[in-house]
Amino acid sequence: MVTLPAARRWLASRAEQWDAGSGFAFAVVDGADVVRGHVAVGAVDRRHGTGWVSYWTTAAARGRGVASGGCRAVAAWAFEDAGLFRLELGHRVDNRASCAVARAAGFAVEGIQRRRLEYDGVRYDVELHARLATDPESAAARTAEAGGGGPGRSLPAL
Repeated sequence: MVTLPAARRWLASRAEQWDAGSGFAFAVVDGADVVRGHVAVGAVDRRHGTGWVSYWTTAAARGRGVASGGCRAVAAWAFEDAGLFRLELGHRVDNRASCAVARAAGFAVEGIQRRRLEYDGVRYDVELHARLATDPESAAARTAEAGGGGPGRSLPAL
């Protein structure tokens, strides 16, 4: 976002999604409540109990476990509080960092989606990962404090 009005529209959209039960966005913060990233569960399908996980981190937070910690925490929240069963996450096959985040957050590789994304006229393969509510949790996931609430809630950067 480059303008305050654009940021306000984005926040309003997140609030509408939360109210509709179709998407849930969280800030990922450190111990001093400084935002280190964002994690969300979107494309929620209540009939099938599924959602799509997305995230980003600030440059200063990269390589410090912020994204994987946020993904673990939002998965615990989605399973326990939102009642979802399956979460999916995908990344371009050339994005090794996102693959490491997904694996560290307990998302198993399920396969390649050929030419799924298009950027600037170029098509890219996506590696699909998923995590189920019945998957074994890592010790880090069990200790994540996901919290609850509404738009503007935050998750700790683990």
